[in-house]
Amino acid sequence: MDGTVPGTAHKFYIDGQWVDPVGRTVIEVVDPSTEEVFGSIAGGNAADVDRAVAAARRAFASYSLWSREDRLALLRRILEIYRARAEELSQALSKEIGVPISYARAMQIPIGAKHIEAMITVLEDYAFERPQGSMMVLREPIGVCALITPWNWPLNQIACKVAPALAAGCTVVLKPSELSPFSALLFAQVLHDAGVPPGAFNLVNGSGEVVGAAMAAHPDVDMISITGSTRAGALVAQAAAPTAKRVTQELGGKSPNVLLPDADFESAVPRGVAACFRNSGQSCSAPTRMLVPRERLEEVEALARQAAEAFIVGDPRDEATQLGPIANAAQFRRIQTMIDAGIAEGAKLVAGGPGRPAHLPRGFFARPTVFSEVSPDMRIAREEIFGPVLSIQPYGDEEEAIALANDTVYGLGSCVQSRDLAHARRVAARIRAGQVHINYPEWSPFAAFGGYKQSGNGREYGVAGFEEYLETKTVLGYSAA
Repeated sequence: MDGTVPGTAHKFYIDGQWVDPVGRTVIEVVDPSTEEVFGSIAGGNAADVDRAVAAARRAFASYSLWSREDRLALLRRILEIYRARAEELSQALSKEIGVPISYARAMQIPIGAKHIEAMITVLEDYAFERPQGSMMVLREPIGVCALITPWNWPLNQIACKVAPALAAGCTVVLKPSELSPFSALLFAQVLHDAGVPPGAFNLVNGSGEVVGAAMAAHPDVDMISITGSTRAGALVAQAAAPTAKRVTQELGGKSPNVLLPDADFESAVPRGVAACFRNSGQSCSAPTRMLVPRERLEEVEALARQAAEAFIVGDPRDEATQLGPIANAAQFRRIQTMIDAGIAEGAKLVAGGPGRPAHLPRGFFARPTVFSEVSPDMRIAREEIFGPVLSIQPYGDEEEAIALANDTVYGLGSCVQSRDLAHARRVAARIRAGQVHINYPEWSPFAAFGGYKQSGNGREYGVAGFEEYLETKTVLGYSAA
């Protein structure tokens, strides 16, 4: 059983129907907890993309004219059906990427629903017409949107792109990750059952090199949004450049977590370890660099070691499991390479290390790992690892802490911990990143999310994310004013 609606695994959703692919490519899907193939999907090609884009282009002519009230009604039906299928989605997600079932139920699936809820709220009050003197500024749907989503937070990233696109009046062609396809196929069925008009939403499975590249280069696609690695984002931008389409990218990260001297270390350190390790460390905005006062280094090491060693790594189907396997073999190998590099370059191993936990001889399970005395030139301080690996970097004074925080090609997320909120705000203002979290605040689907530098461009979530799917039209002479 692959967890999809029966009969959809080897089909694509195009123009309101489940259709056979043009080619014969088959992609196997592996259970990361057992390393065994448990299902397969069809892999698309450029001809499949052509069909999906043509359907989206036809549908845009009518769907873009839907009223605000009709689009709101559609989103509310999608949300209702999504919630009703939450357990089915959780099971599929746990199987395909190894996320613990408890975490799928508590976080991965509910966050997708929150993005849909947020778009309903945004759409209810958004001003599509704004008078400016004798002019009227109109915000209109940009057109056909190609969406490329990753394997680490599949439903989160699908929902935070599809929901604002549909809310704006755009039509969609989605390419989910071929490593997490079954939850996406279930999502497509949710939209079908909710009554999304034919062609307004389409799904084509396949690789980034084939399907993603065809979407990015397609002349009838008006916008492409990708969440993935910085390398993948650059390739998409290059393919999209000849047609001058809008490109938004949410890419890699190497986020700092600055613990100022007055922080509550007994709370801040274990919470920082947990934030780094959540989802087995497979989050682009994870605070993977903990910056701490040099004189508190020994204390921080002890707290971090205790926190890391307390994590329960195991079978994702076990309700007690906190960290499941790494989602795929390539990422598991990457993590092992980076842990080996940390040791070879002289970082102090505080917890974990290479290999699997002793009780898990099979599966892509990584040991929760903490390094200390990490210098800025080490690979583990500079490169995205995307696993449960924390680097502790000591600093001498606040100026050095800020310099270390900004000493990265990335700028997606960051954290500041302090008992003095005004002080934390001053430090936050100097960190070049798209988000700064002060004292571990609650996550919000309305908080604009995106990066500086090589972490990408454009924003997702809330009003900022919604507006990425809109064009601006200025009508002059609109009134006699």
